[in-house]
Amino acid sequence: MPHARANVTFSQKDHALYHLTPEKDADYWEVEALYDLCFAPGREALSSYRLRDGIPPVAGLSHVARDAEGILGGAIRYWPVRIGLVEALLLGPVAVHPTRQGEGLGRALIEESLGRAAPEGWNRVMLVGDAPYYGRFGFVKLAGVKMPPPTNPERVLGRALSEGAWEGIRGEVRRWRD
Repeated sequence: MPHARANVTFSQKDHALYHLTPEKDADYWEVEALYDLCFAPGREALSSYRLRDGIPPVAGLSHVARDAEGILGGAIRYWPVRIGLVEALLLGPVAVHPTRQGEGLGRALIEESLGRAAPEGWNRVMLVGDAPYYGRFGFVKLAGVKMPPPTNPERVLGRALSEGAWEGIRGEVRRWRD
């Protein structure tokens, strides 16, 4: 996969060519429509959305994937949060259009965006998700880090972007600006 700082080209044998680029303001509504398509109604009632409300996604880390015709195939967003006084990234949502699933696009979005987080000064990233899927990207269950209810604590996962970044981190996840 060739890499360029502002634009990454991704393809797999016998699959479409995708361009991964940081999300722009003009992508917002198209990305929201993709999330509506991929996730259950009421997704915005989840606790993670309360942490995001009124806070823009992290510029440069949130990405879109478009094919050669410019059609949106996937998207990933990151949000700043706090655990006590410590800053972290909240990954999600990540979505791949149902007609594009199974092509490795989700993996490409996650790996590319995570690869940019540490150079941007972030030390840790967390999410609410399935451990078997996200474990392949280095995410493990976070003991002592509590998302607002009603979040299943078994699904609160984290990945250190620098050595020991999650050591001793405990407490409730709060909005960036609270």
